[in-house]
Amino acid sequence: MSTPVAPPLAAVPVPAPRDVLELLKPITWFPPIWAFMCGVISSGETIGPRLPFVILGVALTGPLVCGTSQAVNDWFDRHVDAINQPERPIPSERIAGSWGLRIAIIGSAISLALSLLAGPWVFGATTLALASAWAYSAPPFRAKMSGIWGPGLVALSYEGLTWFTGASVMAGGLPSAPVLAVLLLYSFGAHGIMTLNDFKAVEGDRAMGIRSLPVTLGVDRAVKIACWVMAVPQVVVIGILLALGHLGAGVIVSCLLVGQLVLMPRLVEDPVGRTPWYNATGTTLSVLGMLAAALGLGGVLPI
Repeated sequence: MSTPVAPPLAAVPVPAPRDVLELLKPITWFPPIWAFMCGVISSGETIGPRLPFVILGVALTGPLVCGTSQAVNDWFDRHVDAINQPERPIPSERIAGSWGLRIAIIGSAISLALSLLAGPWVFGATTLALASAWAYSAPPFRAKMSGIWGPGLVALSYEGLTWFTGASVMAGGLPSAPVLAVLLLYSFGAHGIMTLNDFKAVEGDRAMGIRSLPVTLGVDRAVKIACWVMAVPQVVVIGILLALGHLGAGVIVSCLLVGQLVLMPRLVEDPVGRTPWYNATGTTLSVLGMLAAALGLGGVLPI
């Protein structure tokens, strides 16, 4: 019996732009771009003189780094997707051969090269974000198999490193200590938000050996931990804002947190069924709180 021979490279068609765009999942770019803009606002600097760097930062955090992370994930999940989501670009062979991996490598290289234009701190943040993306999906790390490390890497990349990038491109260096403290707190809280995404796939994760928190702790315990993880960092953020004299921002974040606390009991009653509802309501309130905190730190609010 003869061994199958891989087709020559020239025989593998170049992917169509629309298929590459689908692989990069533009819908996922919004959260990191939002966090990036929070970083820009929190710096307190005027955008005008730094506008080219802001545009570069949006490109980095959205289509480049986030898009690349989607390509990395889809490449290393291609065998699972061939069973569960065969219509995706790689398993459907609309992106054939090793093009999925090559797109991920090319995206990483372009991201690193462009980040150098924004300075060493942005280059460092971009490097860490890309390393997190590869460690999340690729062996031997496959951090997505862990309910602690997987959501943690995503939260750090989507919230903390993008906020850091926005503040850094405006400051032209390391952001201030209060900005660093707030972005780290929101990164920690985002771990709970990322855990919510695991409730929709408990059975599949259990079958695949993915040790998400709902799988390892059970749905009831995991949702309570997620709520605490989402809420407690916001309490600390409120304390920082008030201590710095940003009364208006502190009050706004407090009101938004109260709204989340009102909604959380309904989520706890049925985390599997109500996670989409909570993401549309409670998570939105948390994201608005990020903006309020950034406005306070940036001195935009009048009080």
